[in-house]
Amino acid sequence: MKKINIKSIMLMSAMALTFASCDDLFDPAIENQGDIETRSKDATYAQGLIGSAYSLLPYSYQGAIESDYATDDAICNDVNNNFARMISTWSAQNDPVSQWTGRYHGIQYANLMLENVDNVKWAGTEILNQMYIDHFKGEAYGMRALQMIYLLRGHAGMVDGKLLGVPIHNSSEDGGTDYNQSRPEFKECVEAIVEDLNKAIELLPYEDKNVTAAEIPAKYKGAGVDDYNRAFGSHMLGRINGKICAALKSEILLFAASPAFSLSGITWAEAAKAAADVLKPINGVAGLDPIGNTWYCNVTEMDNMTSSSDPKEIIWRGDMQNHHVLEGDNYPPSLSGNGRTNPTQNLVDAFPMSNGYPITVNSQVPYDANNPYANRDPRLALYILYNGQPQGVNSTPISTGADATTLDGINKENGKSTRTGYSMRKLMRSDVNLNPATDQKHYVARIRYTEIFLNYAEACNEAYGPTSTEGGCGSAYDVVKAIRQRGGIVNDAYLESIKNNKDEMRKLIRNERRIELCFEGKRLNDLRRWGDAAAMQVDINGMEINGGTYKVVKVATLGYKPYMIYGPIPYTEVIKWSNLQQNDGWEGK
Repeated sequence: MKKINIKSIMLMSAMALTFASCDDLFDPAIENQGDIETRSKDATYAQGLIGSAYSLLPYSYQGAIESDYATDDAICNDVNNNFARMISTWSAQNDPVSQWTGRYHGIQYANLMLENVDNVKWAGTEILNQMYIDHFKGEAYGMRALQMIYLLRGHAGMVDGKLLGVPIHNSSEDGGTDYNQSRPEFKECVEAIVEDLNKAIELLPYEDKNVTAAEIPAKYKGAGVDDYNRAFGSHMLGRINGKICAALKSEILLFAASPAFSLSGITWAEAAKAAADVLKPINGVAGLDPIGNTWYCNVTEMDNMTSSSDPKEIIWRGDMQNHHVLEGDNYPPSLSGNGRTNPTQNLVDAFPMSNGYPITVNSQVPYDANNPYANRDPRLALYILYNGQPQGVNSTPISTGADATTLDGINKENGKSTRTGYSMRKLMRSDVNLNPATDQKHYVARIRYTEIFLNYAEACNEAYGPTSTEGGCGSAYDVVKAIRQRGGIVNDAYLESIKNNKDEMRKLIRNERRIELCFEGKRLNDLRRWGDAAAMQVDINGMEINGGTYKVVKVATLGYKPYMIYGPIPYTEVIKWSNLQQNDGWEGK
């Protein structure tokens, strides 16, 4: 861990919510120490601490999409992209998915907030002051837990037969902090995360909304409606609340119960309960948003959104922004885009036939290799741009074949053509025109209900079996059926054929997760938590079309080693601190 100068942070963080460089955090100390102590008790400066933590949130369209370049779901037509190179060059010295520096910076800000929040005068009345304290304290606990979740995903691993986590920092650091510490066990880190999330849930409202006098919690007896809504009302939307913390608990407990981390002792039943706690307030499966799988392009819904509203599908989102960045990066070149994200044949093959059967299984709706996109799951056309599909405001058909007369064809020498015969359609709006450029509304979905439904289905299947309703929000079968029906698989013969088979249901749930969450930054962590080393050593394929002939072609190979189920501790850290153990397999790399 790098040494962070607390005095410099206290002045900087109150005024700046973003940083040009992380090096700014290590400037020499400002000499006026008394002034810093005074400023740390000022509400504007203290609120800047939590604001700086928010500026370091690990959510972005670009980061989520690029992490899929490191999997079997997508590649990039820029061969120098760090994530694209990761499939063959991942090391402790070259780790594009490292969470170490950014997450510990976020934890530092959260700790500073927790240490100062009680000493700040937030408001003129005692009860309003306490409500602000509770809100900011709850946010800080939630933020610290979130940062730790990402640290564990990136860096937990096996060391000499033990499953270790990452150093836990529950107080701010200064020049006297001893960083040369051994890593705690993974389970201890999970327990610390859950403890922080429980504290946050106790302090924060479940949702950010304005309430009536009758809805004010008993612990704030005597508070007026206006004061309560100032501290906890709808204008707080976008900040961490109880619902978000419950969803984060679902994420970490599913991760900890998974095969690669099962030494933690966290059970599938605990993971199922955590997901159910999020789903019960929306009435379980009945609350699945019927248009939730197209949340990114539900134009009417997005146009009617306000700063204090969320779509039904969304648990946590970023701010609404007008831009055409996604389309500029990923539209095919004939539409003035750079065509960066190229879905793989591997991902295309994961989409079943219209009756739900995998393309590898013979059924009444057979797969035709000479007409591979016919009679497929409708989500394929929603998420993947394949040969002959329209795109853009003019619904222009895109030709991706080797015999294409446009620059959209596979492997054209222009640096913008597809390498796989496919382009990404998900996340983008088709009503964006790049020439001349027009902006449209977009937002980053940080946590979706669909993810939590899939968490619940996976955990319930493992804990209770496919059709048991013991989890409290229906069965794994119920959830999968609802998600696939929403996607357009109406007569799901395949699901009915395997609904009593736990092993086959496991495969189906994992495949549904792959389809529903593609390009959202989930695939790499899923492969690793499942301990699926085989899936991390596969050929990455594309589709070459020439004269009406379809040919699957190899594009690259995932070259991960089995030990890479667990990520590395940064090399720069283990060479500095003798007690900081590296994960097995990464030594010296």
